[in-house]
Amino acid sequence: MLPMFIRLLFLLISVHLYAQNEYPKDYFKSPLDIRLNLSGSFGELRSNHFHTGLDFKTDRKEGLNIYASADGYVSRIKISSYGYGKAIYVTHPNGYTTVYGHLLKGNGKIQEYIKMSHYKEKAFEIELFLKPDELVVKQGELIAFSGNTGGSGGPHLHFEIRDTKSEKPINPLLFGFDALIKDTREPIVSTLMAYPVGENSIVNKSQEPLAINYTKQADGTYIADKVLVNGAVGFGINAYDMFDFNYNKNGTYQVQSFLNGKQSFNYEFNTFAFDESRYINALLDFPRFRKTGVRIQRLFMENPYPLSIVKSDKNNGIIVVKPNISNTYRIEVRDFNNNKVVINIPIQYSPVASETPSKIVKTPYFLKANNDNMYKKDNMSVFVEEGTFYEDFYVNFDVKDDTLTFQDGSIAVHKNFKVTIDDNSLTEEQKKKTFIASLDGKSKRYNSTKFKDSTFTTYTKNLGKFFLAQDTIAPKVRAINISEGKWLSTQNSIDFTISDDFSGISSYNGYINGNWILFDYDYKNARITYDFDGQFLQEGKNEFKLEVTDNVGNSTIFETHFFKSIK
Repeated sequence: MLPMFIRLLFLLISVHLYAQNEYPKDYFKSPLDIRLNLSGSFGELRSNHFHTGLDFKTDRKEGLNIYASADGYVSRIKISSYGYGKAIYVTHPNGYTTVYGHLLKGNGKIQEYIKMSHYKEKAFEIELFLKPDELVVKQGELIAFSGNTGGSGGPHLHFEIRDTKSEKPINPLLFGFDALIKDTREPIVSTLMAYPVGENSIVNKSQEPLAINYTKQADGTYIADKVLVNGAVGFGINAYDMFDFNYNKNGTYQVQSFLNGKQSFNYEFNTFAFDESRYINALLDFPRFRKTGVRIQRLFMENPYPLSIVKSDKNNGIIVVKPNISNTYRIEVRDFNNNKVVINIPIQYSPVASETPSKIVKTPYFLKANNDNMYKKDNMSVFVEEGTFYEDFYVNFDVKDDTLTFQDGSIAVHKNFKVTIDDNSLTEEQKKKTFIASLDGKSKRYNSTKFKDSTFTTYTKNLGKFFLAQDTIAPKVRAINISEGKWLSTQNSIDFTISDDFSGISSYNGYINGNWILFDYDYKNARITYDFDGQFLQEGKNEFKLEVTDNVGNSTIFETHFFKSIK
């Protein structure tokens, strides 16, 4: 009979190979005609979500050709100021859908369809669902041009492959894209953390999380300094991967941990559901991320959460250390091409007392994550539904000087909680301009608010201080390249910057000679742009109007006329 560790190794390899061989390798082609170079990997840790595709660099340019990866039809088009920006979805007959995001614009019949839909709905932000016979495309057909729209931090193409039926994103590397991206470099673990688990646990004389040193050995593995534990301990790492010809710090593909040779905690980024993605905040050491910006991936769960990529032992990755028993904990971090880094951590029981006590501040209010919770004082209240938070904690709750304090942003929130404030001193007109604002540090936020009689209510994930605020100031509108009576014959566009001091922009609508026109909105630069397309223009004098409205109904109207030759 084969030794246990060899059988386990065979099992892990077979599972890994099955995952990689489950999908067609030669069906999808590259959506770009340049060498593929990644700026973002599948499953990469982002703010409040896991990355759902691959980000392909576009040589820091916009306007590169984007091709359909396989035969199919355009099943969905979504144009948004945020998120994917301008995105096209192509459904294929083999049960998968490809997604192309942050586009500059579509091409040919697709762009004509998009433009027609904008004007039909009289809106920049649109979402369209198409029938199989409306926009058929062939593999290699030019469907769009690369851009930097939506939440993009620079020009690139966001590319996804989804299961059409379940809409789960799947790692495109499983479909053969790994052959187009060279990776011979092992992942890098930049930080190793140890966490005392439980109120009475002590690790290296501390009741607070602490960094553990580790050194490289002759065989290429790493060994950590001995970890002395009284109670229970969990570990976490900050890790990243780098591809050849690339200096971007991308996410890792697989993390596994073993306690005395047996699997303890692991995850692998093959596929997951969109509604799971926010559990990234449970996987991370969220308070440390908020304070330092460093994403420590915790390899244990104090309060188990339903994230499908995670597999753990019966102790959920937590190591209970007993006297007279030595433990060896091993962490393996792999990329998709099986380059790996290994850290071995010796663990030993120690009865030594803590020299660094826990910094947990106990308050009169203790929140149970798996229960409904209600907090009320004076005219203000907070209702927290079961499952809103990931773990139990002592809540900082108070009402003072017309301000409600509910924790701060160091705690991760999974879903909205309810904040209610009563104020019977306001007139009906004042109520229309009033909303519940929140303050986390120096950042003041508008929260979408409803009112009935004297009660104002908002559902939010924002923590911090809450108070009633009013916005009576209309948005600011600044014309960039249009003025009264100006000839615009040589211009290709009309541009404005728009902003609002508090509640934020709700809508913007432009008109030429009384006809609605399409303005693109680039929120990153607070800029709206109308590209002249020949519609509604008259030879010579043209009347122009722009109306911008904020979230509580304050509006600014800009009116002028310009001249343009259309001959």
